[in-house]
Amino acid sequence: MSDAKPLNLAAFVMNTTSHILHGAWRAPEARQTDFNSLTHWIELAKTLEQARFDFIFFADVVGLYDDYQGDWKKFVDSGLQIPSNDPLVLASALASHTEHLGIAITSSILQEHPFDFARKISTLDHATGGRVAWNIVTSLSSNAWRNFGYDGITAHDDRYAWAEEYVDVVYKLWEGSWDDGALIQDKESGIHADFDRVHKIHHVGAHYRVEGPHLVAPSPQRTPVLFQAGSSPTGRRFAARNAEAQFIVSPNPAAAQALTADTRRLAAEAGRDPSDIQFFQGLSFVIGSTEEEAKRKARELDDYIDPSTIIAHSAGGLGFDLGFYDLDTPIGEIKTQGTQSTLLWLREAVPDREPTVRDLAELRSRSGRVVGTPEQIADRLEQWRDAGVDGINVINATIPDSYVDFAEHVLPVLRDRGLAKRDYEPGTARFKLSGRDRLPE
Repeated sequence: MSDAKPLNLAAFVMNTTSHILHGAWRAPEARQTDFNSLTHWIELAKTLEQARFDFIFFADVVGLYDDYQGDWKKFVDSGLQIPSNDPLVLASALASHTEHLGIAITSSILQEHPFDFARKISTLDHATGGRVAWNIVTSLSSNAWRNFGYDGITAHDDRYAWAEEYVDVVYKLWEGSWDDGALIQDKESGIHADFDRVHKIHHVGAHYRVEGPHLVAPSPQRTPVLFQAGSSPTGRRFAARNAEAQFIVSPNPAAAQALTADTRRLAAEAGRDPSDIQFFQGLSFVIGSTEEEAKRKARELDDYIDPSTIIAHSAGGLGFDLGFYDLDTPIGEIKTQGTQSTLLWLREAVPDREPTVRDLAELRSRSGRVVGTPEQIADRLEQWRDAGVDGINVINATIPDSYVDFAEHVLPVLRDRGLAKRDYEPGTARFKLSGRDRLPE
């Protein structure tokens, strides 16, 4: 299938030990415990660039997930995203050791004022030559909100209304404050910038008052590539208005096809070209030279996976302590302001009945896992591509081996089928993704 559209590839990581596949860090070959080491991340970034990955995609949190069995001991005991370090601090160092790899940073509307955030991102976009992306999140943890002085989490839809104003402010700073060509730097005249082409933004809204101007002249992309991960109805509407790439975790290609089609429909309703949004499906891979070897390696991985930590993580995303619930409790009986996309995912994965807490634990522990030979994995990825998925967010069991094995064994097969690029296009992260350096009008 040489005419197949190549899939984009992102490495889904977090500056912590236990990110998604909790317990896998205990495997002898796992190096996730080196997360405090800058060398660890530089070497991984270089490995990903050699493999022609499009992005290293850093997840992040600014608080603990909600309690498990009444307190937060479980998170510390298991290393469930604590300790976790700020990924933004790594970006310049990773950029200095790579040339093409996009660097996607998760940052919540909660954690940083939009004026300061816009300044940091513009600075990074200059420093990286236009390789920065921003994953827009609203923070689903009550602890995170209390860390920033609030009594508790804001209601789900209200968080997205807040996010709309946040992105409005940063758009005004990135796109509207400096005209193209405003930075003159004329040594003879002594005019450094054209005053008439630099503007204050005078934003006044429900959450922010920002006068401006933006303190950074336009960077190669102006606005970073915009990722978003919400799959709830409100999250999809937000993505349809704002996202250039959406991270999804659909349980199967058919569910992904329905989700992507609906989000593209919403994008058209918002006045956008539906093809302006690309969808990255989260998948992990267990690779064997034979199917039997792959299944054996999957069983060995399961020996390290900690189901109770999987439940604690998933429950934290729901905003409810599932530690005291019977495993057969229907999920629908649990009311939450947390991640609505988790509920949607569960119902898609268990379409014939109301899913239970037990389903959540069992499905999450193997969520998005593809087990097989490189050829079988390529067959499966072709199905995801044909369902409307544009890219894969590759979830690791161990670092760096999950990415090294994928690069050495799966990528050659994908390239032979036209399902993965052989080399980078020149230009910014946005140009590589969409063929343009700047946001469309």
